[in-house]
Amino acid sequence: MPRPNVATPMRNQSMDRDRLLEVSSDLLGILNSEGYFEVTNPAWEVVLGWTSEAILNTSIFDLIHPQDANKTRTSLQEVVGAGSVLHFENRYRRTDGEYRWLSWSAVPEAGKFYCSGRDITQEREARTELAVALDEQRQSQKMKAVGELTGGITHDFNNLLMAISGSLELLSNRFMQGRYEEAERHIVTAKSATQRAAALTQRLLAFARRQALEPKPTDINRLVADMGELIDRTVGPSIKVEVVGAADLWISEVDSNQLENALLNLCINARDAMPDGGSLMIETNNQWLDVRVARECDVPAGQYVTLSVTDTGVGMTPAVIARAFDPFFTTKLLGQGTGLGLSMTYALARQSGGQVRIYSEVGRGTTVCLYLPRHIGEAEVVELPPEASHMARALHSETVLVIDDEPLVRMLLMDMLRELGYAAIEAADGSAGLTVLRSPVHIDLLITDIGLPGGMDGGQVAEAARQLRSAVKVLFISGFAEKAALRHRHIQAGMPVLPKPFAMEALASRVKDLLTQAPTRQCGFHA
Repeated sequence: MPRPNVATPMRNQSMDRDRLLEVSSDLLGILNSEGYFEVTNPAWEVVLGWTSEAILNTSIFDLIHPQDANKTRTSLQEVVGAGSVLHFENRYRRTDGEYRWLSWSAVPEAGKFYCSGRDITQEREARTELAVALDEQRQSQKMKAVGELTGGITHDFNNLLMAISGSLELLSNRFMQGRYEEAERHIVTAKSATQRAAALTQRLLAFARRQALEPKPTDINRLVADMGELIDRTVGPSIKVEVVGAADLWISEVDSNQLENALLNLCINARDAMPDGGSLMIETNNQWLDVRVARECDVPAGQYVTLSVTDTGVGMTPAVIARAFDPFFTTKLLGQGTGLGLSMTYALARQSGGQVRIYSEVGRGTTVCLYLPRHIGEAEVVELPPEASHMARALHSETVLVIDDEPLVRMLLMDMLRELGYAAIEAADGSAGLTVLRSPVHIDLLITDIGLPGGMDGGQVAEAARQLRSAVKVLFISGFAEKAALRHRHIQAGMPVLPKPFAMEALASRVKDLLTQAPTRQCGFHA
């Protein structure tokens, strides 16, 4: 039997591989450990203009873009250790000096790399152009949203400022005329407008993720009842308000201040949906959600307290309902709404472990229902603020240094402290406050705003104060929420922070608590 001829098949396989190298549009080659290709194919000349002879005598690191050289060298070293296929991208220089992006696959074997590269320059340029276009679109949407937000907030704040300034002006006129019988009504109006302005800033802080929720066991029936007068005044006489509170309503753990804001927003939305008047119902209930219903509501199955607001207004179309919780989305005219109310309500419900749903029919009205998880236990007892005559007052005419760059705030703080019996010293910025701290004057307490101009903020002033006067007490005040202020690099957890705006009784209580704490060392001046 004749011996088979094995040379011919092997020679044919070698010819086939050579033909594949010639016709491939990808850059193929075998790279040695010194950075030189030992074998390449004609695609190198087609894509980059380099002949096989030039490639064999040129280190790849002379062709790779300088910014990609270290990355490529590190990648090759890593793949040797791992023994796996390497995928990476880098730029190679053409003979005309232009750089082309190549996507490589490489596998190590016997100290060499078997490589395949594909020109992806056009793909990367297309991705870059798409990214730029998307960024421009996002910027355009952002500017549109900011414009809508600015218009709505300007409208709301101007109304609130009008209520405050008008009440104060009428008070001034009444006092000059010796007419005091209507003073209380104007004072209540100004305080109510201030509270609403504070609520608006809280919604903005929550949207900006600068306001953390502070959930506590809450009796929602009591919360709704306490807001009855405010809701009646807000919606006006043309709208009949009915409250239906469930008997034996469960307790829910929720941020009560944020829930008050959400309820007031829902009532305002209902009012605006009934320009010719109508009926508004606020209802609470206990609800068991089984697995099927809970899945539809996207919450865990279990027990929930519901708070719903129903109006007889114009209703919403399915398209409006689909976007109702989007930040800045509003169907109101420019300047008549911020588009934040429903998005904040949604955020509150979700962060509390619950959900919010909208049920509406055009021409028939709308129901917005919040689902809040049940809390097993008693509601937190809400203490009423003390009357002015019962506020915590100074015991020994202690001295307080106040640092705030806003003159009106500084003046009010000085008046409040003196009203409570403290001696007060003021400074407009950190440097001026530090000068007082370095002087021999006795200081019992430092009250400083966190955000101060001039390169020295309140946290730095407090740090310097502790070095100069080791036992001095510090109270921070801030326009941000308390937990957001505590993220400042010079302020640690446990340090007292009083968010603006605050009432006089809150200031009195904080100051008294701090000054009655046992000092670690006698307060005094340290040279």
